[in-house]
Amino acid sequence: MVTLTEAEESGENVPKGGGTLVYRQRLATRLTHWLWAISLFFMLLSGLQIFMARPDLYIGQQSGFGFDNTVLSIGARQVGGEMRGVTSLFGASFDTTGWLGLVPQGDGLARKAFPGWLTIPGYRDLATGRIVHFFFAWLLVATLFVWLLASAFNGHLRELWPSGRDLKRLPRDVADHLRLRFVHDGRYNVLQKLSYAGVLFVALPLMILTGLTMSPGVVAKFPILLDVFGGRQTARTIHFAVMLALLLFFVVHILMVVLAGPINELRSIVTGWYRTSAEKRP
Repeated sequence: MVTLTEAEESGENVPKGGGTLVYRQRLATRLTHWLWAISLFFMLLSGLQIFMARPDLYIGQQSGFGFDNTVLSIGARQVGGEMRGVTSLFGASFDTTGWLGLVPQGDGLARKAFPGWLTIPGYRDLATGRIVHFFFAWLLVATLFVWLLASAFNGHLRELWPSGRDLKRLPRDVADHLRLRFVHDGRYNVLQKLSYAGVLFVALPLMILTGLTMSPGVVAKFPILLDVFGGRQTARTIHFAVMLALLLFFVVHILMVVLAGPINELRSIVTGWYRTSAEKRP
């Protein structure tokens, strides 16, 4: 991490203003951050388009009427003489009319798993959804590879990996977050390190591997993937669950940016410069 004084001495352009500025986010980190955001956005909406072709999730190698392994099902059926959207989760059914299963379309309701604004394209088009999904999936893979190489060379990986000392501070850090007390010292706190490491080293690789496991061509060459994930249907369920986890991470991430100071946080991920406070981390 470069300080304002060091940057000025090296002749770099730095933002003007009071307070201490540090160069927190390197160019590779900033570029890959925004490429991930774009990729995951298009992958989410195109993934839901693909999911609509079979809006059910199972555990195991196979699925169908002869198996009782459904964990999630989104559809529409007659309830009391009226068509209703129904979502079933682990055997429990919920009326989701207007949201899932039976959704607004034009002047009425259509039997679709998701409304048009939640999918790419907004109408039923599995072929285009797959094209969009796979394009941004491979962009995500390439971006992750570039980030790993750049971060290994510039030391960013060490900044993200939680140490034993970090883990000892975990209870204090959780308490500080619950009190909305944030320390702006330019370093990652332990909750940030754990969440970012979880996304970059667990969630994204798991999303990629389960996605590959759903490909007949890939598992024909690497059948071990079916054993690792317990079958193609289980891999699909894990893929969907990781998507929900990433969506939750996004919501919490945006909330933390707003609470910690959106101007400072956005400047950091756009320009690299982060304004620190006088308060030091204990």
